[in-house]
Amino acid sequence: MSLRSAARVLSAPLRRVSQPRAAGASRAYASAAQAALSVLESELDAIRTAGTWKGERVITSQQGPRISVDGSRGDILNFCANNYLGLSSHPEVVKAGIDALQKYGAGLSSVRFICGTQSIHKNLEEKLAQFHEREDCILYASCFDANAGLFEVLLGPDDAVLSDELNHASIIDGIRLCRAKRFRYKHMDLNDLEEKLKESQSSRLRLVVTDGVFSMDGDVAPLQGICDLAEQYGALVFIDECHATGFLGPRGRGTDELLGVMDRVHIVNSTLGKALGGAAGGYTVGPKALIELLRQRSRPYLFSNSLPPPVVGCATRAVDLLLASNEIAQSMAAKTMRFRNNMTQAGFTISGTAHPICPVMLGDARLASLMADDMLKLGVYVIGFSYPVVPKGKARIRVQISAAHTDEDIDRAVDAFIQTGRKHGVIS
Repeated sequence: MSLRSAARVLSAPLRRVSQPRAAGASRAYASAAQAALSVLESELDAIRTAGTWKGERVITSQQGPRISVDGSRGDILNFCANNYLGLSSHPEVVKAGIDALQKYGAGLSSVRFICGTQSIHKNLEEKLAQFHEREDCILYASCFDANAGLFEVLLGPDDAVLSDELNHASIIDGIRLCRAKRFRYKHMDLNDLEEKLKESQSSRLRLVVTDGVFSMDGDVAPLQGICDLAEQYGALVFIDECHATGFLGPRGRGTDELLGVMDRVHIVNSTLGKALGGAAGGYTVGPKALIELLRQRSRPYLFSNSLPPPVVGCATRAVDLLLASNEIAQSMAAKTMRFRNNMTQAGFTISGTAHPICPVMLGDARLASLMADDMLKLGVYVIGFSYPVVPKGKARIRVQISAAHTDEDIDRAVDAFIQTGRKHGVIS
């Protein structure tokens, strides 16, 4: 084909694009677009009608135990953040982020294996491995990415994954990406887990997967029993520690330390976006061979930009503080039980046990939303959780206690709940 002929062939689609659309085609396009908008509006109306609409309140201050909220006067007590240790606004953590920004820049503009690895990334990975007492660590943009990147690499069609039915959405999505046989066991039910382990005995590798702490309910996985069964049936154990790292256990190492099974849990995924500075980022810690394989094959790692230096700087300082002292982590228990006990005595039903996540169970989605709005008027920031974040009929207000809260803060929040609960007939 001559160059002139090739040019005519290549330019033909461009000529067609530049020509005006026929009137019939334009009407069909407009009709399709209108039909799509109608479907979307119908779905949005259904969400509003069900009382499960999730508005976004605008915070006009830094994150902390007291915040400023657009449309509200004065300081608002914040009882709805994953800022368990109060480190998201800790002066040393903030300064470390500023220092990293000035020294290393705003970002890497690349993924890790191209030109996105700095010395601070390797340093943070080493410290996280040390913190969790594991061989190695790999950083991700989020723990959602860490969960999305693990299972596909580790498990194949000859393997099996056994997952608690209430595991986090990111775990569910990550498992969907792998080709392993899937078994879902009843929530924290060791008998059902054992049945699934028996069913999957022909598999090459078997991985038991569970949240260390289930974020919607504040309950702690029975890791001792899980590890016993895993050892009995030759399986590996994985835990997601997003709502445990930094404050559960005597040294804040997490659920596995709390329950004495650090040497029996093989893989841990967690986040930098909650207790460890509250910015962003996630990670996997475990055997060195696994971490090296993830660097070669894990798609969220290979195809996502590196964590920005300010985020790495903040997280590194947060880990340093926890490695140096367990004082902050130990302050959580008494404050958590103060809220739980006072709320229970007032007549509320609080889910979970001894965890800073304290779900105030209400059942009705609209009630949870209305109560949360009334709490804000009383100067306490909480949010109503409803479907699809939690199952239908199990709406709640999820309260989260922080080490930065004072006893007076906690008592004020309880008083606001009592006023609002009586107004809506939840308690007498």
